[in-house]
Amino acid sequence: MVSSTSDQQPLDVFVSGLLFFDVVFSGLDHAPKLGTEAWTTDMATGPGGIANFAYALSRLGLRTGLAAAFGDDTFGRHCWDTLTDQEGVDLTRSRRFPGWATPTTVSLAYDGDRALVTHGAPAPLSPDEMIGDPPPARAAIVHLRPEPVTWPSRTGGLVFADVGWDPTQQWPRSMLDQLSTCHAFMPNAHEAMSYTRTDTPTAALSKLAELVPLAVVTRGGDGALAADATTGETAEIPGLPVDVIDPTGAGDIFGAALVAATLAGLPLVERLRFANLCAALSVRRAGGASSAPTLADLSRWWKGVADPQVRRDHAFISDLLEG
Repeated sequence: MVSSTSDQQPLDVFVSGLLFFDVVFSGLDHAPKLGTEAWTTDMATGPGGIANFAYALSRLGLRTGLAAAFGDDTFGRHCWDTLTDQEGVDLTRSRRFPGWATPTTVSLAYDGDRALVTHGAPAPLSPDEMIGDPPPARAAIVHLRPEPVTWPSRTGGLVFADVGWDPTQQWPRSMLDQLSTCHAFMPNAHEAMSYTRTDTPTAALSKLAELVPLAVVTRGGDGALAADATTGETAEIPGLPVDVIDPTGAGDIFGAALVAATLAGLPLVERLRFANLCAALSVRRAGGASSAPTLADLSRWWKGVADPQVRRDHAFISDLLEG
């Protein structure tokens, strides 16, 4: 899962969407109560939102470009420097906007889940205006939004779509019209059922499989299910047992790892297992993007696996790490 880092080489993955500065508190015993002060056992700060994808992809050895709006404030400068200097993400088509505040999210993790509080204003430019002519890439990742964007298909690569929380909770079906130019759609179970007006993840997957070649529905700690019309494969995998410290960003990390595994040419069930593993490793520590596993993390996990069934199911990891 290693790619060239030469400037003459095209990107492996180009990503665009909303970037946030994340403040994550984990280790809460319960939801905060009015009039009280709660102390947490751990916290993390750093880039979030679409940056979760960029972080995870770069850490898996893929040459990654990101187009996002950054405020020219303390949070925006920190996110920019972290992505470029620490993670090696190409921000050529990102923009800094003076006077615009970087959107900020506070994540409160407790009871194996998290609640989010976000502040921000729309970016000064739309993704199409900011990106212009996108760079060639083997794959592109886009967050669906009410205003359709046209740049993903112009990268020439496979387009993977994700979708965020709908604050109106109307879940308009028109959002799914944008899937006509996409190779894959990777919502979580709640999002999938809400947009398809179905009652189970399996029923939602069936509806989504009519719209995209690769339909994936994630179920958090319960694993994921998918259907790939290009190969004729279907697969369903359980979750991996892990101690959940903070699930912030786990769905994005799952999606990034699924893209990486798809580009590596793995069978569908192995793509799901790899994505599920990366997400599972991420929830063991606080943070969104910063919790994305590196290749070294995957190697340490593989060397420490003692369960015979888990080793059989994930035997492909050894080949990926050596590739």
